[in-house]
Amino acid sequence: MSTNPSPVVVTTPMRLDAFLVSDMGVATRSQSQKFIKAEFVKVGKKTISKPAHMLKTGDSVTLSPEATEAKIPTEHSPTLDLQILYEDDDCMIINKPAGLMVHAGSGMEEGEVTLMDELKPLFAARKLPFIESSVLVHRLDKETTGCILVAKHPQAHRVLQKMFEKRTVAKTYLVLVMGTPTPSSAIIDSPIGRHSTDRTKMSVLRSGRTREARTIYHVLSSTNEASLLACDLETGRTHQIRVHVSSIGHPILGDEKYYTLGSLNIAKKMGIDFLCLHAWKLSFTSPISKKKIAAVAAIPEKFQKQIELNRLTVS
Repeated sequence: MSTNPSPVVVTTPMRLDAFLVSDMGVATRSQSQKFIKAEFVKVGKKTISKPAHMLKTGDSVTLSPEATEAKIPTEHSPTLDLQILYEDDDCMIINKPAGLMVHAGSGMEEGEVTLMDELKPLFAARKLPFIESSVLVHRLDKETTGCILVAKHPQAHRVLQKMFEKRTVAKTYLVLVMGTPTPSSAIIDSPIGRHSTDRTKMSVLRSGRTREARTIYHVLSSTNEASLLACDLETGRTHQIRVHVSSIGHPILGDEKYYTLGSLNIAKKMGIDFLCLHAWKLSFTSPISKKKIAAVAAIPEKFQKQIELNRLTVS
């Protein structure tokens, strides 16, 4: 793919280096960062040299002729061996590792690779066009592990996203929380909105700025200090499980955003330095192939170790 030498207008706010890849034909994130640092990129009439520069809706971005003539690699070389849990002609279910952002966003480090970067060579190997806006069907937080659904063509993307909207996709998460929720099974039905003072967080609010959110939890096993939960999502809001279990007094261990002093102390005592949240199971009936599709992502080693050390059971 060749770069676009003509000005391109921004329709969605994002980082400049990400925009060059998603909208201007630059093949890789690292290549876009090199172009920016070489001062090959203008926003409006101003040359920008910082890859993390945030674009606003309506900004006009231009690549200089030097950039369009530069050698651009045709595909990203994968740095991770992504595990494919399921695949057919329409979709793939990937087992996402911890520490991998699904797509470019604010707060990324220079040169950081995303799941989207890692998916490009998988599509290339299958001789499939990689259309960024028609790949991810849903999202997982950077530190969350497990099942994530990827569409292989635009029609599948539209159909699968509609299924998420209609809540016909079953998603079960495995969660290690502080204490033991009472009752042992319940529905947390609390709307979620953007936090009033910290815009990077969500919170349970009772206002017109919230969206409905429902999480069903079941206590699988527990000790005096922690419990292993299976959580089924009826809705898919940002940070939903993390916000909901914290709101009832049982934050996820290892959560550095929605913690309490108690959960910090227990996590430290247990030696937990990771988010104990795993997208464990994902299932649905494909409206395209009519097949029942189900995937289970193995519990990550560190998480499994904590389950065993605390004599908890998954059942």
